[in-house]
Amino acid sequence: MIDGTPSKADLVAAARAAAQRRGSRPVAVAEGARGFDSLPDWRDSQRMKQVGALVGVATPFFRRHEGRAGAVTCIDGRAVVNFASYDYCGLNADPRVAEAAKAAIDLYGVSPSGSRLVAGCRPVHDALEQALARHYEAEAALTFVSGHSTNVSTIAQVIGEGDLILHDALCHNSILVGVKLSGAARRSFPHNDLAALEALLTENRGLYRNALIVTEGLFSMDGDVPPLAGLIALKRRFGCWLMVDDAHAMGCVGARGRGSFEAAGVAPGEVDIWMGTLSKTLAATGGYIAGSSVLIEVLRDHAAGFVYSVALAPALAAAAECALGLLTEEPERVSRLQANAAAFLAAARAAGLETGSAGPYGIVPVMVGDSLLAAKLSERLLSRGINVMPVMFPAVPMQSARLRFFLSAQHEAEQIVAAVTATADEMDSLRREGFGSAIPPAVLGL
Repeated sequence: MIDGTPSKADLVAAARAAAQRRGSRPVAVAEGARGFDSLPDWRDSQRMKQVGALVGVATPFFRRHEGRAGAVTCIDGRAVVNFASYDYCGLNADPRVAEAAKAAIDLYGVSPSGSRLVAGCRPVHDALEQALARHYEAEAALTFVSGHSTNVSTIAQVIGEGDLILHDALCHNSILVGVKLSGAARRSFPHNDLAALEALLTENRGLYRNALIVTEGLFSMDGDVPPLAGLIALKRRFGCWLMVDDAHAMGCVGARGRGSFEAAGVAPGEVDIWMGTLSKTLAATGGYIAGSSVLIEVLRDHAAGFVYSVALAPALAAAAECALGLLTEEPERVSRLQANAAAFLAAARAAGLETGSAGPYGIVPVMVGDSLLAAKLSERLLSRGINVMPVMFPAVPMQSARLRFFLSAQHEAEQIVAAVTATADEMDSLRREGFGSAIPPAVLGL
């Protein structure tokens, strides 16, 4: 030690002593930090790329769209039919939505330039939140700059150590991250299995202070809906809160696209926490929570993703409010979407494609199984003018890879028939070629 400042030798000795106290082996201290290529995630990514190259599968992700990605998009200078965007009701290119966003930029600028606590609110934020509260017949609503952060921040804020969270096994990553950060005890129940949830509640509810049940209004990987009335009955019986992530359900589910509560025939007030995103039917970006005024005040004052994050851009708030109004005024958009989804399902099943438990809403998976087969199938379809993305492990369980088709009110009947026919043709062709079957799972790491 020189002049009271510890030397490198002192620091190494202290680190070794601390490691020995923890009962772990000391690690040699090298000059500088290790490279990020030492991370397991990097090695996993490289292994998958190497295997893909070995069998001639290019990455299907990060395709560049040269313009608006509606029912048709432009990729690499070529127009293709698009089934990879969330524009369920075709509002993303509606000129009224665009004009609302442009007017907000002219009035407020592009950025709010800070969090609402620091930089203040804009009337456009209040207007959107009031419209969302009306939609859910709730006392209040709050918007966040990110849909993922909405789930993470809300769950981690309202539930904590000494509490219990019970969530559907197929819930989105943002829910799982929020559950982990909350510090609460966690129980997962099989997808849409009310009997299993009841058993978990019977066994565990009395051991914890608060309990939160979490599900989705339209499951993003499988395209089906929850048994909402049954979940409400269980939450009442066992004294729990119920949270529904309705991100994909708005605009897709219910006769007027109001969401899962409309389809289930229940009053929205029976659900304690409504979560949704602005990036799908509402043609913007961000997330929101609707519920009691007490809940919203707690989140407004304490939720990290709101307090410590920039406010929603005024243009996005204006666009979302306009889109929500159009969804209410023009329910025929929902009718067209649901008719297209029903037509896709019928054609797919007639062609022998497996679509799981998907309903006629907006998301239809075509089950493939092998991840590399799903990626190759997506590549083959793009060559035939159809853009659809594969979903692979770990986003879905092993050997549960699929192509996920997002339907839109703007798709034409001919486009749907062509997509189903090409998918069935190319899947049969790849399976006849034995694609994927000759690669040992241990090599794939799947």
